[in-house]
Amino acid sequence: MFFEFYCKMKECKGLERYFEKQMEKQKKISMDGDTSIIGNPSLEMKFINPQAIIDTIEITEGMTIGDFGCGTGYFSFPLAKKVGQSGIVYAVDILKEKLEVVESEAKILGLDNIIVKRANLELIGGSNLEGESLDWVCLVNMLFQNKNKSLVIEEAVRVLKKGGRMLVVEWSGDNHFGPEKKMRVTQDEISKLALNAGLSFLQEIKISNFHYGIILGK
Repeated sequence: MFFEFYCKMKECKGLERYFEKQMEKQKKISMDGDTSIIGNPSLEMKFINPQAIIDTIEITEGMTIGDFGCGTGYFSFPLAKKVGQSGIVYAVDILKEKLEVVESEAKILGLDNIIVKRANLELIGGSNLEGESLDWVCLVNMLFQNKNKSLVIEEAVRVLKKGGRMLVVEWSGDNHFGPEKKMRVTQDEISKLALNAGLSFLQEIKISNFHYGIILGK
């Protein structure tokens, strides 16, 4: 049983490393704000373009954002640029080595409005953030890796302000690329978890050929 679990997690980490390499290729596009990839039939929506997504949702200067399960920060950096010096991005992850990468890269990019936090998001209060303190929480490609998905969402709800919003991006189930299908979280599952946590469905957004995205409101 343990060996099977270990193999699945090893596979997930391999996929994550592959995905982050793709994000690295797009980093210059994202940070420069060049969304020319959109509309190009040969490139459009192949992989997630963080900057293009952030530009289509209502994130503005001065906001406070939580990037839950931030990984190496491919969403944290364009978020920090978007909210500006008057805003804050909390880059939250359980893995110390990933947070060290975010912290180092943020210094290189001159983004001193990123605050890294090591946290177990499968605990209520696990983010170590104040209640009702965030305008947005982003959960990008992370719920499929969590056993207690409902607790992650409940923690996100706890830290969201009234009227705050949540972006959820997950692997879609109708393609052969990505984690095993039984590990993926369907949009219906997310909607049920969100409803149980007191969230409402606001909008579906196009993400990539391999992912879906939804916006939820508190």
